[in-house]
Amino acid sequence: MHQVPTKHALLAGAIFLTVAIAAAPSVRAQEKAATNSYSEAARIISQNVKATGGSHVLSRVRTLSLQGTVAAAGDAPSGSFTLDVKSPDRYYFELSLGSRRFIEAYNGKSAWHLDSSSSPATMLGPDTQEMLVEAQIASSHLLNLKKDALAASFLGHAQVQDKDALHVQIASPFGATHDLFFDAASHLLVKDSASLDGAAVEIVYSNYSPENGVQVPHHLSILRGAESFDVTISSVSVNGPIGERIFDVPIRSQIKLPDLKALFKEIDANQKAVDELRHRYAGAKVEEEFQYGSPGQVKSHKTTESNFFYLDSDEIDIVQKRDGKPLPDAEAKVENDNARKRVDEFRKRKAEEEAEKAKDKAAGKDAKDVGQDSDNGGDKDDSDVGIEMFLRIDEFVNPRRERFRGQDVLVFDFEANPEHKPHGLAERIVQKLAGTIWIDEKAHDVVRLEAFFARDEKLLGGLLITIDRGTAYIFEQQYFDNEVWLPTYEEAYYGVRLFMIKGFRGTDATRYSNYSKFDVDAAYPPAPAASPRASSPQSQ
Repeated sequence: MHQVPTKHALLAGAIFLTVAIAAAPSVRAQEKAATNSYSEAARIISQNVKATGGSHVLSRVRTLSLQGTVAAAGDAPSGSFTLDVKSPDRYYFELSLGSRRFIEAYNGKSAWHLDSSSSPATMLGPDTQEMLVEAQIASSHLLNLKKDALAASFLGHAQVQDKDALHVQIASPFGATHDLFFDAASHLLVKDSASLDGAAVEIVYSNYSPENGVQVPHHLSILRGAESFDVTISSVSVNGPIGERIFDVPIRSQIKLPDLKALFKEIDANQKAVDELRHRYAGAKVEEEFQYGSPGQVKSHKTTESNFFYLDSDEIDIVQKRDGKPLPDAEAKVENDNARKRVDEFRKRKAEEEAEKAKDKAAGKDAKDVGQDSDNGGDKDDSDVGIEMFLRIDEFVNPRRERFRGQDVLVFDFEANPEHKPHGLAERIVQKLAGTIWIDEKAHDVVRLEAFFARDEKLLGGLLITIDRGTAYIFEQQYFDNEVWLPTYEEAYYGVRLFMIKGFRGTDATRYSNYSKFDVDAAYPPAPAASPRASSPQSQ
């Protein structure tokens, strides 16, 4: 059984990440090879840190700003270049050439980009992760890779500008990678390459000279897809003032937020209608679970393929394969029997609720009060994680309207309200979350959510469990049959430390597909005596 994720599920998901961890044994030969690669990468990065200025100097760099001029290839006009970096993970990159302008930025909650052909737009999926890694590398100066849950591995030697370079790859838990090349003699970074928006992006650095004790490149050769740009740095500022607004979506592209309290109340009220629509669908999904040893080292990988259908607000799974192998007949029967059991339990519960309502009505109890008791389950606990808790604890910023999967949606970032004093575990955890949310105002549904822990969260003072900064959750839906949003992708990355000693890292990703209309009463008829053995929803 899997409950359909909504904004309500954030806390439950966060707590799940702390307990659903079980490390599996790894192969010794693979561990040894991986360890050697990580050790060599750590040695190369340590040499780079020393050559760039040393950890003592770099740890005190909070901001770095580069300004320069751009010469484009061919007859393209010259222009300006800006790179602003701010600790812990702010990043702003801009190329401006005449009427053309390219901006890529990460504001600590979401990534966005702008080019000459469109308005600013929020990046999704892999591009968001690429920008986050870029921001972490640039702002940390490679000092906090482990803290940022980034893994470094040595891939060998390469030639950069006809000189020997050492190739180190930086990888995030979500699969984003950056390839860094360090000069074998000077140990300075000479090349950085990645993929963004489906195109290769490469920057070659040269002409280093010290700025406030930090070695800074004064010439950049930038390759973006098929275009190249030659940048000469004319101004460098180390630890100068850089406001947070620089990294946000331009104000002219923002809108006035609607009444969020009213909007979220409508989303809550609409959840029952959404559940009724989902009740008509079945689909297939593939779940992948990765457990990591050393950063980036896969200790175990499990795959589960299932068919499922919706029942109330739950997904009822019927597992078909594990690790690519079909289930034995006995296990397949158990899966179908369990699905039948869940349907029967649902019908029994609904019948009891209807009987209780009829009893109350006969006793003269107000129908409105009956409905409220049924929906709320009695008095609501102040610690329940609902929309109202997020309204109370979080601030909502950078509102904008965008197109998402062919639909108009409202997008905004959320972060903790620093003036709110949390009460209880639920509020403490929610206050540590930041991210971005996409809402279809017409359908009254959350269509995409990215949330992560902005700081480490220590439970019981860190003596029992610490949830690592960067532990994250992504959820995405698609509009089907012009009537309902259904999940297409869900991923969680967790980093957890137990008793300040044992650490666990992993990712759980689920991909949904093959949605079709489904009638639970036809698949699982109410009268068991008249029903043959239940079949999988995909066979209907």
